[in-house]
Amino acid sequence: MGKAIVIASGKGGTGKTMLAANLGVTLARQGHNVVLIDLDTGLRNLDLCLGMENNIVYDVNDVLTGVCRIKQALVKVKAFPGLRFMAASPQKPSGEITPLHIKVLCNKLKKKYDYIIIDAPAGIDDGMVVATGGCDMGVIVVTPEYASLRNAQIVKETIAAQGIEKIAYVVNRIDLNLMKSGRAPSFDEVTKNIRDNIVGIIQEDENIHISTNLGIPIASITDTPISARFVAMAARIRRMLDEE
Repeated sequence: MGKAIVIASGKGGTGKTMLAANLGVTLARQGHNVVLIDLDTGLRNLDLCLGMENNIVYDVNDVLTGVCRIKQALVKVKAFPGLRFMAASPQKPSGEITPLHIKVLCNKLKKKYDYIIIDAPAGIDDGMVVATGGCDMGVIVVTPEYASLRNAQIVKETIAAQGIEKIAYVVNRIDLNLMKSGRAPSFDEVTKNIRDNIVGIIQEDENIHISTNLGIPIASITDTPISARFVAMAARIRRMLDEE
C-alpha cells in the first residue's frame, strides 16, 4: 500500500511546488512509482516545473467530477520512468470538492503507486484542508522570514487537526550572508521550534530558479550537491513514513 504526502506552506513563494516536483523526481529515480498531484486550483504551476504544460488534456477536477477516469488524467513524465503527473484545474471548480474526494482518489492510487505527492495551495483555507484528505504525512516548507515561521505553526496545527500525525519541515532559500549580516532571521531562530522534525535544508541557489524556469527539475541533474540533498531528504521522509 502506498503513502500520500501533502506539501504545504503558510504563504506563497516558499518553493513548495519546486520541492514537490523534485521530491517526486528523486523518488522516481530511485525506482519508485510516484504520482504528483497539483491541487493549487486556479494557480497551477507544477506542470511548468516539470516542463509538462503542453501535455495536459484532463485535470484532477475532471477526475473528481467524473468527466474522465483516473488513468486518463495521469500524464507520463517521459524523462523519469515511474513518474506520473495530474494537473490542477486552471480555474476554480463550480462544485464542492471535499477532503473525502481526495481521500478516495489517494486510496485508489495507493493500490498501484508507492508515493502520492500532493502540492497543496499556500495558506490554511479550505483548499489546503481538502489537499490533506487521505494523506499520511505533511511536509511544511518554510523560509527564513518571520512571516513564514509564524505561518508554519498555524499550518502545522491545521494539518494536525485533520488527523495527520507525521509532520516534517523543509527549510528553503537559506542565505547565510543575509543571516550573518542580521538582515534575516538567524539559523537558530529559523530552526528553534522545528529542529527535531527538519528533513531538509536548501540554500538559496540561482540554479534552482533557472531549472524551474526551464521546466527541468534540478534533482534530475545527477552528482550535484543539490541532487544529493534531495536524495537525503527523500530518505528521511521515507524513514518517517515507515515508523510505527
